[in-house]
Amino acid sequence: MDRKKLVLLLAALVIAAGTAFIARSMFVGSSAPQASAAAAPAEPTGPRVLVANRSLPVGTIITQDAIAYQAWPTELVQDAYFIDGEADVAQLLGTVVRYPITAGEPVTQGGLVAPGDRGFLAAALGPGMRAVTVPVNANTAVAGFVFPGDRIDLMMTHDAGGLKATETILRNLRVLATDQSTSQATVDGQTAVRTFSTVTLEVTPKIAEKIAVAQTVGTLSLSLRSIADNASDLERALASGEIAIPDNATPEEEERLLARARAMPSDTVSSYVTGADVSRFATRTRQSQQPPQQSQPQQSGDSAPPVRLPPGVSLQPDGSVKIEAAQSGPTVRVMRGQDSTSVAAGKTGGVRTDTARTTQIGRD
Repeated sequence: MDRKKLVLLLAALVIAAGTAFIARSMFVGSSAPQASAAAAPAEPTGPRVLVANRSLPVGTIITQDAIAYQAWPTELVQDAYFIDGEADVAQLLGTVVRYPITAGEPVTQGGLVAPGDRGFLAAALGPGMRAVTVPVNANTAVAGFVFPGDRIDLMMTHDAGGLKATETILRNLRVLATDQSTSQATVDGQTAVRTFSTVTLEVTPKIAEKIAVAQTVGTLSLSLRSIADNASDLERALASGEIAIPDNATPEEEERLLARARAMPSDTVSSYVTGADVSRFATRTRQSQQPPQQSQPQQSGDSAPPVRLPPGVSLQPDGSVKIEAAQSGPTVRVMRGQDSTSVAAGKTGGVRTDTARTTQIGRD
C-alpha cells in the first residue's frame, strides 16, 4: 500500500472516531435530566391572619402565646378569619376553643367561645370532666399568682385526733376561673395580680367527690405547679408503663393521647407532712392516754409527795392507817413515815392509837 492511501485511511479513522464521540455526547446529553435550581416559594403578600402557634384541643383557654398573626395568600382569606388591624387580640385572651385547631391553622370566629357567652364553662371542660369551686384566700391561693389556665396541686391541712398534718391529695388540676373571671387582666401590657376568694377547677367526677369531702375535713390550699412538671411526670409515667401507646398508633393519635395524659388530673400519688417533720416537740403519732394515778389524800399543811400504800393498807379520814389482817395469821404492820413493817401479833388483837399513826392488829 502506498503512502498516500495510508494517510487517507488514518484520516478517515480519526474522523469516524470524532464523529462517534460527538454523536454519543449529543445522545447522552439529551437523555439526562436537566438540573435546575428549585424556585423558592414566594412569601405570601396577602393580609396577616390569626393562626394557632401550637395544637389547640377543645377546651383550651386562649393565652398570649397560643396565637399569632401570619401572612396569608389573598385568595385564601375567608370572612371568618381574624385579620390584623381589624381584630383585637387582647379581646380574644381568655376565650375557649370550641373546635380543635391544628398548629398553623387560622383561627375562626366560630371556633372560640367568649366569657359570658352561653355554655362558656361547659365548652372549657374536656370530655368527661367536671367543674368544682373551692374557697381560698390570699394565704391559700399563692397570694393571687394563680391565673386561669395554670395547673395546681391541692393540699389539705387538718387535725387528725391531735396529730397536725398536711397532705397533697390531688395533683395537676387545671384552673378554669378565679372568682368569676376566666381571663388574665392586664395593665399597660403587664399581667395584673389580684386576690380572689374562690377558684374553679377542672376535675374528674371522682376527684370532685373527694374535694367535696376534703372541704369538710380541713383547710384546702393551692400549690402552683411548674410548666415543666407535666413533661417530667409524663416521661415518668411512660417509663413505668402507667401510660401505654398502641404500637400501630399514628403520629396524630399518639400526640392526642399524650396531650390528654398531660392534662389529666391525678389522685393516686400523695405525700404528707406531720408536726414531727417540722418540730421536734410534735409527735408523728398520737400518744395513748393512760389513766392518771390516784394519789392518796394528805393532811393539811403536809407538802410531802403522795405515798403509794401497799396492798392491805388504807389511810383513814382521821389520818390513821388501817391494816387489814393477813390470811396466814394475826400480824401488825407498823408505819414509820413512808416505810411499813409487818410484825406477828399472836392470837390477841388490839388497837393502839397515837397522834402520828394508828396500828391495828388483825386476826384470822
